Amino acid sequence: MKKPSLLIVFLSVFIDLIGFGIVIPLLPLYIKDFGAAGWMIGAISASFSLMQFLFAPAWGRLSDRIGRRPVLLISNAGAAVAYAMFAYASTMTGPAALWVLLLSRVFAGIAGANLSVASAYIADISPPEKRSQSMGLIGMAFGFGFIVGPILGALSNKYLGLSGPGWVAAALCAGNFLFGYLVLKESLKPSSEHVAKRAALDQWRFFLRKPTVGFLIVSYFFATFCFAAFEITFGIFIVRELGYKMEAIGYFLGYCGVLAAVIQGGAIGKLVKRMGEPKLIAISLFVTGAGLAILPYATTLPLLVFGLAVFAVGSGINRPPTFGLLSILTPASEQGAALGVAQSAGSLARIIAPTFATVLMDRHPHTPYLVCSVISVTVGILAWKRLGKSASPTGASQTV
Repeated sequence: MKKPSLLIVFLSVFIDLIGFGIVIPLLPLYIKDFGAAGWMIGAISASFSLMQFLFAPAWGRLSDRIGRRPVLLISNAGAAVAYAMFAYASTMTGPAALWVLLLSRVFAGIAGANLSVASAYIADISPPEKRSQSMGLIGMAFGFGFIVGPILGALSNKYLGLSGPGWVAAALCAGNFLFGYLVLKESLKPSSEHVAKRAALDQWRFFLRKPTVGFLIVSYFFATFCFAAFEITFGIFIVRELGYKMEAIGYFLGYCGVLAAVIQGGAIGKLVKRMGEPKLIAISLFVTGAGLAILPYATTLPLLVFGLAVFAVGSGINRPPTFGLLSILTPASEQGAALGVAQSAGSLARIIAPTFATVLMDRHPHTPYLVCSVISVTVGILAWKRLGKSASPTGASQTV
């Protein structure tokens, strides 16, 4: 029997996120074309993250009980069905189309266990000293998936029509399911440790009560919150305030995605070895805060490119050591549950941040960036003080 492979799980996440990247940039345009009211636009946009928030801990816990492979296969199959529903909705008109679109995003969110369970898979097969480096593969797959996905989405929309992106995404996810079924091996080794049964809220309480693990989950919430606030406002900012054309948004975000993917895929191992996860998490938040502070005043192209680079590097560094340290501090029988709660915290941030950031932007275009800069730096200071005392750079914990 072949050993589980990091390359295989990387490809699985990459293919899944290409499908995600195909559909997401087009979703607002589809919703608008179908004549959605404001509340329906918000509901469809937030539904995926809301379902992820509710279901990610349960999928993680289930993977601790029955294994990573079956849960990843369920996730891939569910994504294929959800994107087929999306494609079908694209051929409809009026309110019925909007309701099917909403249903497709709800189903995709419920079935979407890919990221947290793939992270647990990587934790299963990586030694502690290489775990954060291996976690960088998830971020690398995420970044490259969002670079390739929108390009495929635009091409399929151009040559296959309005339903084309949905069918292409569904086909990719169906192929991913088949690929996983044939190639992906189980990573979870049989253990005598009892896997406790807990309700979703009990899982949150269980992990948040652990000083270091709880702080890591909260810090990941705020890191994701700051990124999501940037994501929702950046296009508005550069078009309205700086006078760029709409297509520039994709170029700038693609630039950020490439930088983050390269950092996560190549530099994380060296950075963790040199500084350790606790310091690296804190530094990532400081750098993110610095990037956010630069962006509102980036009135020239060189300064904008520099500010985006600083922000992309900071936000790109954050996830691998956070999830790496979480997995180091968590028993093998709790890996999926802990990482599922962390992923759920990120989904909660993505639900709250868009409204928060757009309301602040209505007051002043600089405000969301400056407020999130302060949040990021503040959490970085707390991380520097708290994580340095509770966990060593090599992952040995004093108290979790």
